[in-house]
Amino acid sequence: MTTQRPDLGFASELESFDPAAWEPTANRKDKKPAPKEAIASLAEASGFRSREPKEAPPVEKGAPQRRRRTGRNAQFNIKADPAVIERFTVMADKQGWVFGEAFEHAVELLEERYGKD
Repeated sequence: MTTQRPDLGFASELESFDPAAWEPTANRKDKKPAPKEAIASLAEASGFRSREPKEAPPVEKGAPQRRRRTGRNAQFNIKADPAVIERFTVMADKQGWVFGEAFEHAVELLEERYGKD
């Protein structure tokens, strides 16, 4: 196995190579960073998609927030007519009550009208 390696064509370049001529980029004082706009346009042109979050869309004001810390921790699920649920929701919103508070007021009114037992 005394065959000689084939010439790859860059041996003459290695002989003329001077590592001292290369200066690390950290020591270069004339090097300025590229502007962000140029980087962004090059990235977009090459098809790069950034993972950076974009500005969040504005939050639309929907239904009013109906949660408060009240100490109520039991759940009560009922089926009702959608029209009655809408009336209940409108009344609670008018008064500024959360649903638990509106339910407590409804029970108080029922007790006044029909008695506690």
